[in-house]
Amino acid sequence: MTVQSNQPLLQPLQKGALDLKNRLVMAPMTRSRAANEAHAATPLVAEYYAQRASAGLIITEGAPVSSQAIGYINVPGIYTDAQVAGWKLVTEAVHAKGGKIYAQLWHVGRMSHPDFHNGELPVAPSAINPHDKAFTPQGFQDTVTPRALTVEEIKGIVQDFKKAAANAVKAGFDGVEIHASNGYLFHQFFSTCSNQRTDEYGGSAENRARFLFEVLDAVKEEIDLSRVGVRLNPSMHQQFGIVVDEETAPTFEYIVQRLNDYTLAYLHLTEASKKVADLPFAIKEIARHFRPLYNGTLIINGGFTQETGNKVIEEGNADLVAYGVPFIANPDLVERFAQNAPLNQPDPNTFYSNTGEKGYTDYPTLAEVNVA
Repeated sequence: MTVQSNQPLLQPLQKGALDLKNRLVMAPMTRSRAANEAHAATPLVAEYYAQRASAGLIITEGAPVSSQAIGYINVPGIYTDAQVAGWKLVTEAVHAKGGKIYAQLWHVGRMSHPDFHNGELPVAPSAINPHDKAFTPQGFQDTVTPRALTVEEIKGIVQDFKKAAANAVKAGFDGVEIHASNGYLFHQFFSTCSNQRTDEYGGSAENRARFLFEVLDAVKEEIDLSRVGVRLNPSMHQQFGIVVDEETAPTFEYIVQRLNDYTLAYLHLTEASKKVADLPFAIKEIARHFRPLYNGTLIINGGFTQETGNKVIEEGNADLVAYGVPFIANPDLVERFAQNAPLNQPDPNTFYSNTGEKGYTDYPTLAEVNVA
């Protein structure tokens, strides 16, 4: 097979604190393999990430910053000593293979269920049910109307993120990503459909974004902002109760432009889905729209192929491209792109189930396929 190392995706990136061997990012993906009482990463989790260490950067699955932040089964947290020890297995394994890895810090907010909280309600900016499903130990269950956070409780969650960042440093991560995307707690603050507060966290775009910037200001006390990324999904629509409206684009434009005041490692954006194709006020091309507004390093994700990933970098609309499902099924995705080799097909039935190594660490590399 012909090796094509001149592809934009395969070029190194040296910018700020980022020193990456290529521009493929392994996107954060919940895999639900931490099936233990401590909710801690295991040697199997370490093997999974180490297999994919040829990525320029790995971003872990979302790691809840507290027990209150949980909304999915068997996810490894980052708020106890046992969890830090589990993640240390992961970072050491990835670093031994020459990889770079960031921890994604996560709070699901209302996208949870009382079954995770000893019968207590999940929390959110406002008491508005997303009318979706939560993935609980009893299977998928309908979400409930959450409890609105008090201002004091919001300040407490800010501190949870600060502690989680400190724990990520202890665990040996190269950096952290704030998961302010995909309908979870930060996104719930940003959106008028989920935030109807009348205090300093509601109303104007500045108020609805306040929580994010308070978290960044707290996190930078534990880790330099040059090793902190932020993930946003500006045109997410009709998922997890989030609806794009006339306020959405101006809100995210405000957030992205204000992020220029923070010397972040990167901004991680998700392309729009087909659900917004007919919405006149929705942003249809995320990378193209936000690239002129953001001065720093930009990661884009959302259904990119090898061809479209190379194209978005070549056109200057992104610096890095994050791949999700292709990395699940292809631990050596970088090598396969370099050789224009065919990709393994993923098994969706094993994406989120506690099936151990099946559909997790047993996908063959190109070298193993060729030997067979």
